[in-house]
Amino acid sequence: MHWFYYVGRFLTKALLLLLTRWQVKGRENIPVQGPLLVVANHLNLADPPILGVSINRKMVFLAKEELFRDALSRFFVKNYGAFPVQRGRLNRAAFDRAGQFLAKGIAVAMFPEGKRSKTRQLESAFPGTAMLAWRCGAPILPVAISGTERIKGFSWIFSRPKITVNIGTAFRLPQVNGKVSKEELNQFTNTIMGHIAQLLPEAYRGIYGGNL
Repeated sequence: MHWFYYVGRFLTKALLLLLTRWQVKGRENIPVQGPLLVVANHLNLADPPILGVSINRKMVFLAKEELFRDALSRFFVKNYGAFPVQRGRLNRAAFDRAGQFLAKGIAVAMFPEGKRSKTRQLESAFPGTAMLAWRCGAPILPVAISGTERIKGFSWIFSRPKITVNIGTAFRLPQVNGKVSKEELNQFTNTIMGHIAQLLPEAYRGIYGGNL
């Protein structure tokens, strides 16, 4: 990992402790070693670094390719442990790279919705996360983030918003004989999002609240 990865984690944790009421629930559910696919809802640009310091493991992120087009943005996201993926597509190059990290026992984090929710509620997820989980067979760790939608402008600095990261129990997708079908992939996606929804307050569950 680049030196910025460790400096960034230190600064993120310091800012969270100083400016927010940050709490992490369920750290005992984090497997201490081996491949791990971390999946979470997405509310704010701050979610990746917050997720990074909430999970006590070395972790890399799949991030939208637009963040890598600008030189300054590319420096920050790349050296914080992110690599690009095309949103809405089953990007083979990104999946192969994610598989390489998982094979080394490094956790890989994804936001299945592919974008930030403007309403704080869960929105329809892309099937890419389910495809990667099925291909790699890695355990999936569901994580629910709430409160980061309040990080807007500068006023939040004085209100110390409550940010909660709720970590669930790792699970695996069922095995499929042969090639996975589109219907099975959709079912896997709903399963993943249902696990995230279960960890969120009811007001955040959105279209996946009925999966519980």
